[in-house]
Amino acid sequence: MIQLGVNIDHVATVRQARYRARGGAGSGALAGAGGLDAGAGAGGGAGGEPDPVRAAHEAELGGADGITIHLREDRRHIQDRDVDLLRRLVRVKLNLEMAATDEMVGIACRVQPHTSMLVPEGREEVTTEGGLDVSRNLPRMKEVVARLKASGMIVSAFIDADEAQIAAAIEAGFDVCEVHTGPYAHAFAACGGDFRRAELAAELEKVAAAGRRIRGAGLRFNAGHALNYHNVGPIAALPGIAELHIGHAIVSRAVFTGLREAVREMKSLMVASAARGA
Repeated sequence: MIQLGVNIDHVATVRQARYRARGGAGSGALAGAGGLDAGAGAGGGAGGEPDPVRAAHEAELGGADGITIHLREDRRHIQDRDVDLLRRLVRVKLNLEMAATDEMVGIACRVQPHTSMLVPEGREEVTTEGGLDVSRNLPRMKEVVARLKASGMIVSAFIDADEAQIAAAIEAGFDVCEVHTGPYAHAFAACGGDFRRAELAAELEKVAAAGRRIRGAGLRFNAGHALNYHNVGPIAALPGIAELHIGHAIVSRAVFTGLREAVREMKSLMVASAARGA
């Protein structure tokens, strides 16, 4: 059955909007980056609301199969304290998104999430934009993947639906490829969800073709980015897709319905769409 990984970064973003001075507990936090003060507040968000740890619990009760968090180098939302607590308290799969830096690899090897997902990271971006360039950085990717796998983790790459990147991810030894669905989501919005429009049909086929290549190589096929309650169905219906990672749409819906119900609604949509596509 298709699985849902709920990204709770945006819950931490709301917290940090009020409690910035409590961030930056990690050794890699940068003073002034993203509005955080590296020297302030060893609590790393402790006592601030909304608490991502409580969000994870609500997401689990709503039917989430996994919890995704991205510990950024500048600690703009998720904090080191969150990572440690979530690893201890989450009862489903914990997926740690991270840049391929020595600091983050060290944290992942210490914390031992169930899955570590390597993603690109830009200091100016609001959220991750675009897939990881595995092919250009293949020697480094091989090294990082080997270290993470030796520590017992499943290792995933967030990549564009591009043959060169898929081939490089296979060569690097990744277990999972998560296909970036941002271009599909943008086309869906531009076309009003009308699949008679060639540009939308083409973007969906790119994701589908990437999935066939990934599965053909024996890797797990996941997808995510900019998926919402309107556009998720066709992606969830793709053959062999294992898991979707969705955050912003769910957290946004939760403002009006509560997180537990928002997760339940998304999971129901996904399961129904996957059944129709089977």
